[in-house]
Amino acid sequence: MTSQVQNSNIIGAVVAVLINLLLISLFLLRLKNIPKIEYWIGILVILNIIPLGYLFIKSFKENRPIIYFIQIGLMISYLILELLLDYILQIDFRQNLKIVIPYIVLFFTATGGMLGVARPAGKGWMWAASISFLLMTALSFYQRHVTGQ
Repeated sequence: MTSQVQNSNIIGAVVAVLINLLLISLFLLRLKNIPKIEYWIGILVILNIIPLGYLFIKSFKENRPIIYFIQIGLMISYLILELLLDYILQIDFRQNLKIVIPYIVLFFTATGGMLGVARPAGKGWMWAASISFLLMTALSFYQRHVTGQ
């Protein structure tokens, strides 16, 4: 494996863990009812589209398997949807089941897929991504139960 591929693997793993940690922070802020900081954490989550776009483009040169493109593509799709719904259109959609159910499916497919992006970086990164994903998932369900968002 070339050092460029290994660098891409590390970037992917860092992004996977970072997204989970940012989402954990966002859900905690939502529970504490601190919308201004929650808003900015959401922006930081969305900004991960930059390294993900880089990884997506770089993956062509690295001859990644198709699943890698799908995993990154799902996360990019989720981030674009989040940007549109919450930041550009500012639609209060979380009470509308016709919108929220596909949104949640995309959310968990995208964040779960990031485990596959973290895996090539090694066991340590996979553990970090998996544990942070499980914590984020549990917290997302808990904060949804408490806040309805």
